[in-house]
Amino acid sequence: MFFETKDSIPKGFGFSTFGVTHLIWLFSFVVLCVLGAVIYTKLSSSKRNIMLKFIGWFIIFLEMIKNVVVVAIGDFDQGYLPFHLCGINILLICFDLFKQTKIVRNFLYYFCIPGALLALLFPNWTMLPCMNFFSINSFLIHGFLVMYPLLLVASGELTPTVKMMPNCIFLLVLMAVPIYFMNLAWDTNFMFLMSPETGNPLGLFEKYLGSHLWGFPILLPIVMFIMYIPIFIISKCKKKDSNKTETKEKQEITV
Repeated sequence: MFFETKDSIPKGFGFSTFGVTHLIWLFSFVVLCVLGAVIYTKLSSSKRNIMLKFIGWFIIFLEMIKNVVVVAIGDFDQGYLPFHLCGINILLICFDLFKQTKIVRNFLYYFCIPGALLALLFPNWTMLPCMNFFSINSFLIHGFLVMYPLLLVASGELTPTVKMMPNCIFLLVLMAVPIYFMNLAWDTNFMFLMSPETGNPLGLFEKYLGSHLWGFPILLPIVMFIMYIPIFIISKCKKKDSNKTETKEKQEITV
C-alpha cells in the first residue's frame, strides 16, 4: 500500500478530511511554521539564505522524487507534470533560489500560500492511507510551500504590496493560456481550467452560473484582498509604533 497511487489504491484505505490523522498533520505544520518563522527571523542574513535555500531545494527534491517513484512503478502520465498552481509555485521557488524578483515573491505570497493552504485543508489525496508515500509527499510539499514565502514575510524580506497585485494576476493569466492548450492536447485539468473537480469551490460557479471559469475573476481579487489584510494591519501597527517613538524622542529633547 505504501506506493499505491490515487488511481491504483483500492477503496477503503484512505483517511477522512479533518479526521484525527489529518488534524495531526495540520497541527504539525502550524507548529513547524511558527518555529521556523521564529528561528528564521533571529538568524543572520547569510544563515537565512542557507535556511531558505535548504527549504526551497527540499521542496524541489520532494517533487522530483515523487516523479521518479511514479515512473519506477509505471504509473507516470502527463497529469504528474508541475502545471497545477502548486507545481507552478515549485517552479517559481526554483527561479527565486537563483534570482529574487518582486513579482515572483509577491506571487508566492498572494497565490502560493492560499493555494497550498487549501490543498492542506481539503486534500484531494484522501483516498490514500496517511502513511502512503504519495500522501506523505503531498503533505510535505504543500506544507513547505506555505512556509517558504511565510518566512520571507516574517523576516521583512518581503512586503507584499497592492501595486504588485495586477502584475501577479497578469503573470497567472500568462501561464494559464498555454496551460489551457496543454489541457486540450493531453486531456488534463491543470489549474482546474477544464473542470472544478469534486469538492472544489469553483463547482458552485458551474452550478449557478453555468461555468466554473467565472470563479477565477471573482475569487482571485477576494483571495488577494484577504491576503493583504494582515500586511495592512502589520504596516499600520509599525507606523503607529514609529510615531509613538518619534513623539517620545521629541518630548525628551524638549525636556
